[in-house]
Amino acid sequence: MKEISIEELLHKGYGNLIDVRAPAEYARDTIPGACNIPLFTDEERARVGIAYKRDGQAAAQWLGMQIVAPKIEALMRAIRQRAEETGEIPTIFCWRGGMRSKAMATFASFAGLPVQRLIGGYRAYRKYVVQTFAPYQLRVPVVLLHGLTGVGKTELLRRLEQRGWPVLDLERMAGHRGSVFGHFGRGKPANQKMFDARLFETLRRYPDAPFFLMEAESKRIGNAVLPPFLLQAKETAHHLYLHAPLEVRVERLYAEYVAPFAGRSDFQEKVLEAYQRIARKIPTEQTKRMKEAIEQGAYRQVIAALLLYYYDPRYQNKMQTYAAPFIEIDACSLEAAEAAVERYLQTSFFEKNFF
Repeated sequence: MKEISIEELLHKGYGNLIDVRAPAEYARDTIPGACNIPLFTDEERARVGIAYKRDGQAAAQWLGMQIVAPKIEALMRAIRQRAEETGEIPTIFCWRGGMRSKAMATFASFAGLPVQRLIGGYRAYRKYVVQTFAPYQLRVPVVLLHGLTGVGKTELLRRLEQRGWPVLDLERMAGHRGSVFGHFGRGKPANQKMFDARLFETLRRYPDAPFFLMEAESKRIGNAVLPPFLLQAKETAHHLYLHAPLEVRVERLYAEYVAPFAGRSDFQEKVLEAYQRIARKIPTEQTKRMKEAIEQGAYRQVIAALLLYYYDPRYQNKMQTYAAPFIEIDACSLEAAEAAVERYLQTSFFEKNFF
């Protein structure tokens, strides 16, 4: 069984990481790209933990052996299948490179499966990320996409990323779209550790980028806070302002937030719950109309009112904080907007060989 440090792992690259922690630990935060082959279920891990506190380490180890023994073959089959799918030797890790990863790697070695074990586990990776970000500075410019809610900034970033441009999709990293409805359709938002890991991996993916594209986000997105180096980069950024009429923005937001979920029995309840959190910030004469529209399922009307009386005024106030000039781009057609952004990038940055 080979052991590998986090520095070696990052230098070599990795395509077959196996997190052997319990599913709840894996769901909370992990190394991006890792799959989960847990030694214990969440309930089994809790039982071992109780045994450790109540009866000591030896008792906990004995219980762990009893739990794991019947499923060793299934675990090894899962590791072998993963190795066959990726074509790479698995790198196994747990929280701190302790008994769980050691046990799994030992079983694999006995089974004739070549594996390596990450020294220090996930904790070593997290420590490396934190130490990297503490003094980190972006040494290339940032191009910020601005625009009122629904103008298509996120979709445009995705299109540009698919074209090979260096994009920092902060909302995707955070699992949140930066608004009171931002969690709709995204599952549980990422915590700070997972956000940092995704940002770290994206920056590693573009070591020679001449700039980065990103949305003009607030300091906080969902549960995550932007690191200081991104906030500093925004101060000297290039600014592109996307614009589209209200009816276009309403249809885009309806397609993203309503159409995929309107058939769910709890959708109206979730919309009302989210609306209640901002109702006091909306002009009084509008709150009753908006609540009635939600209850009637008139979601296009709700979206238009939210834009006019909540999101647009706040975004326009935020725009006053930027002193640099804005390049305006018509986003009625996202295809045309994509072409316009690409023309701007090609004329503003001269790293032709980047592509």
